[in-house]
Amino acid sequence: MAKTSIHRHARIAPRKAALVMDMIRGRKVDDAMAVLQFSKKRAAVMIGKVIKSAVANYNEQEAPTREELVITEARVDGGAVMKRFQPKDRGKAHSIMKRTSHLVVTVDAPEGSDAE
Repeated sequence: MAKTSIHRHARIAPRKAALVMDMIRGRKVDDAMAVLQFSKKRAAVMIGKVIKSAVANYNEQEAPTREELVITEARVDGGAVMKRFQPKDRGKAHSIMKRTSHLVVTVDAPEGSDAE
């Protein structure tokens, strides 16, 4: 029984968060947390919190050990865009797009485990 956790409107661009999500997709939870701990990317902290939340959601219903869980889905969706303007010379204005992301992580026990 897979459990999902979502961080909506994370204040990071989807392109930047997707680089970190690609590193952890398909890994075991402990391996993914180790990778995120040593990553220098700002998105690693946000994604780590989402993984912890997904594991807590799973442990609330099921009773496997954390070592058995695998990240089955790691996805970044684009969120709302805050549109701002920067004044430039001669009365012009350039737009600034402050992008947000929806970070989605799903964890599940493998098919052959004894937890199910």
